Amino acid sequence: MSVTGKALVAATLIGAGCPAYAECRQALALGLDVSGSVDAVEYRLQLDGLAAALLAPEVSAAILSDPMAPIRLSVYQWSGPDTATILLPWTEVASASDLSAIAGRLTTVSTAPSDLTTAIGSALMAGTALLDQQPNCWRHTLDLSGDGENNTGPRPQDIPEVDSMTVNGLVILGGEDDEGLLSYWKTYVIRGPEAFVEPAASYDDYEAAMRRKLLRELRSLALGSLDQ
Repeated sequence: MSVTGKALVAATLIGAGCPAYAECRQALALGLDVSGSVDAVEYRLQLDGLAAALLAPEVSAAILSDPMAPIRLSVYQWSGPDTATILLPWTEVASASDLSAIAGRLTTVSTAPSDLTTAIGSALMAGTALLDQQPNCWRHTLDLSGDGENNTGPRPQDIPEVDSMTVNGLVILGGEDDEGLLSYWKTYVIRGPEAFVEPAASYDDYEAAMRRKLLRELRSLALGSLDQ
């Protein structure tokens, strides 16, 4: 992505501050799908599911395992081109109270979806712009949740990969062609070291799938740290 392109994407991220922090072990940006295929109930299942997954004992223990090099989180929602909206600006997670505050914020979000289309390529660009704000983290991970394929804006396969960034997917199934959807995300969306797709059987399974995905990412980070 060009410098100009990154600047344009960053300009669409409402409220995206760039705090100055010390070194961290992982910058984790989570992008939630709020396109036309997502209704109000499914919107809440994503936000409440993410909040609950972060507070799950095994996840919170992994997040807080190294207070000398904490994890930083940011959450945004996406739909069509130029609609990325920050729900949680970059927040350093150094204590259980930090996690509780993040979960509380997510469960009270009520921002309505703003576009009916699905712009996965634009969502990738928005996540890249966010992660660019955290140069001091050991690892950069973008998590995109979605239940469909790109149908507007730049295609995800046309967005250049960033060597230092991993993009994982949480794909919500239950449509007409689940195998085709999984194949699409594995082929065109995820990228980078140890990238993977975590399937959710439905939106009701979103919390459990998010918990599995976070644990897998955090384990991968711990193993990578041992190799440094």
